[in-house]
Amino acid sequence: MRALNYVQRVSLDFTGTLFPHAICLGDADNDSLNELVVGDTSGKLLVYKNDDSKPWITRTCVGMRKGEERSIRNKGWFHLFDLTAASASKADSSSQHEFLSSDDQKPFFTQHIPANTKVILISDIDGDGRCELVVGYTDRVVRAFRWEEPSDSSDLGSGQLVLLKKWLLEGQVDSLSVNPGPEGLPELMVSQPGCGYAILLCSWTQQDSSGSGEDGPATPGRDVVLHLTTGRIHNKNVSTHLIGSISKGTQPCKPCVNESSGFSLLNSTLFMGTLKLMDSSEQLLWSVQVDHQLFALQKLDVTGDGREEVVACAWDGQTYIIDHNRTVVRFQFDENVNAFCAGQYTYKEGKNSPCLVYVSFSQKIYIYWKVGLERMESTNLLRVLEEKPEFKSHLKVLGVDAEDPAAVRALVANVLYKDAQS
Repeated sequence: MRALNYVQRVSLDFTGTLFPHAICLGDADNDSLNELVVGDTSGKLLVYKNDDSKPWITRTCVGMRKGEERSIRNKGWFHLFDLTAASASKADSSSQHEFLSSDDQKPFFTQHIPANTKVILISDIDGDGRCELVVGYTDRVVRAFRWEEPSDSSDLGSGQLVLLKKWLLEGQVDSLSVNPGPEGLPELMVSQPGCGYAILLCSWTQQDSSGSGEDGPATPGRDVVLHLTTGRIHNKNVSTHLIGSISKGTQPCKPCVNESSGFSLLNSTLFMGTLKLMDSSEQLLWSVQVDHQLFALQKLDVTGDGREEVVACAWDGQTYIIDHNRTVVRFQFDENVNAFCAGQYTYKEGKNSPCLVYVSFSQKIYIYWKVGLERMESTNLLRVLEEKPEFKSHLKVLGVDAEDPAAVRALVANVLYKDAQS
C-alpha cells in the first residue's frame, strides 16, 4: 500500500462544532465554481470561497442539523436561503465579505417538517428530471418531499414542500444514496446495519404527489426491498455507509448482468473497517479490510480519467483511496477528525480541482487542494522513461544501446546514485 504525502493545504477559520454529515462541496452561487458549505450545531451556515480563510457568507438558524444551501433545525424547521443576492453584492463591492441587511440574511422560505433529522439527500429519485428532498430520521423513518409551486405564481417563496412518501426501515439509517437500477432509472438506497442496504420504491404517481401530503403511518417492509451484501448474517450493531453512482469513466466496458451496471457502482463500508465495492447486480468486485475505524465515505476522481475512486476516512485521520482495480493508496492527516468530505473545490487556479477536506477537533478546517495523482498503481522510473518518445534518442546521444536493459539500468542508477555513493 503506497503512502501519499499531501502538503499543499489551506486552513479556514471555524468556531463551533458540526455534525459529521453537515459538510459538503458544491456550487452555492451558480457561477460553476464550487464552494465549501458547513453547518454547526448552534445554527450557523458558513460558506467558504476560493482561498479566503474567513467565511464568504454566514447565515443563522438556531439548532441546525444539516448544512447545505438548505438547512433543517433540530425541531423540524426547514430553511431555504437564496445566495444569489449575496453573490451579486460581492460583484458590486470591493470588500471580500458581505455586508447585507438583516432581511437579506434571513431565509426566504421556512416550513415545518418532522423533527429529528439525521441525514439528507437532494436528488432525482424517481427519474422525472426533478430533484426531491429525502430525509432520514433517527426513528428509522425515511421521508421524501417534492417542491411544489402554485401554477399562477412566479414567486419561488410561494411554494412548499409536499410529502410524497414515508418508509419505515428495520434498522438505523446512516446514509442515503442513489444508484441506477437494471433499467437505468435511479433507485433510492438506504444503508442498514450489518453491511446491508435497502432499496426504497417510489410508488407514487403524479396525481398522488398533488395530494394533501399528510404524514400517515408507514408499514415495515412496505415498498422496502432489503439486501445483504453476502449470504451470511452480519453484526447488526455495526453501522453501514454507502455511496452510489460511482463512475467507471467514459470508456466502453462489458456489462456485468445488465446494461446499466457497467457505469454505476455501489460501495458500502462497515464501522469496523471493511470496504466493499459492488456493481448494480450485487456482484462483489472487491473487499478491503483496514485496521482503522472508518466513519466517512466519499467518491472522487483523483487521476482525471473520468473514473471515480472510493475515498474513506477514519477518525484518526487515516485516509484510503481505492480504485476499481483494488489499488490502494493512503494519506495520514495529522489530527483526529470530526468531519470529512472529498470533492471538487475552486482554490487558486480559477477552476474546480479534486480536494480533501478535514475538520479537526481544534476548530480548524483544512482543505488539501492539490490531491490529484498521475496514476493510482505503482510503477518504476524505467517504465515511465520508456513511455517518453525522446528517451531513446537521448540514450543514443549518450552511446547507450536502448535495447540493452542492463545498460539502461546501469545508466539510470549511475545518474541517480553516483553522487550519493561518493
